[in-house]
Amino acid sequence: MKVQLLSLAGVLVLSFTAEKCRQLVGEEHSSRSRTERFTFINCFDTRYGTIACIFKEMIKLYLYYVRAVHAENVRGQVFEKALLDKFSKGQNMDQAMTGAREEGNAAAKRASRQAKHVTGPIVASGWDLFETLYVGGSLAEGLVRSGGTFIGAFAGGLAGEGKIGWLGSVMGSQMGSWTGGRIALMAYDVGIGLQYLLHRMPFLS
Repeated sequence: MKVQLLSLAGVLVLSFTAEKCRQLVGEEHSSRSRTERFTFINCFDTRYGTIACIFKEMIKLYLYYVRAVHAENVRGQVFEKALLDKFSKGQNMDQAMTGAREEGNAAAKRASRQAKHVTGPIVASGWDLFETLYVGGSLAEGLVRSGGTFIGAFAGGLAGEGKIGWLGSVMGSQMGSWTGGRIALMAYDVGIGLQYLLHRMPFLS
């Protein structure tokens, strides 16, 4: 409870500091993707938005394919190992096949879930990087935001799954993605504010 309160206080202080820094440097020089967003309508602009939406779906399909292949490979390896192990213990063909198949399915399920914890944050962070650049943000802003999104989605997915299973993983990764991206943007604005102060007041450096 104490750690949670300290974390909340830290985020509030960061939010307040970031707002003051945005006021200091002006909206033109602060984070752009904080207020402007790439929306579904942009997918029909027949330019970069359309290309990006098509590319995103292709990446998602490819990652789903990689995850499926990885899970199937794990299933086969565990099945073969379990089958040999059960034969060595004297089980008959039917018993050995049934038990090995169950172990293979369980291993494939775990492998798919573990891969999902990585592929989801990768897509989310990559999309945030593109969105930032699309709305006019700098590369530095995009990298900071996408990094925060990846960490937040990854950590949130793991924390959520540990509490309420797959539903918690989905909810946790979504909330973590949004929270991580917003905190990263606040940190970016604070950094821009400090850079501005150091530039205007050389004696501070």
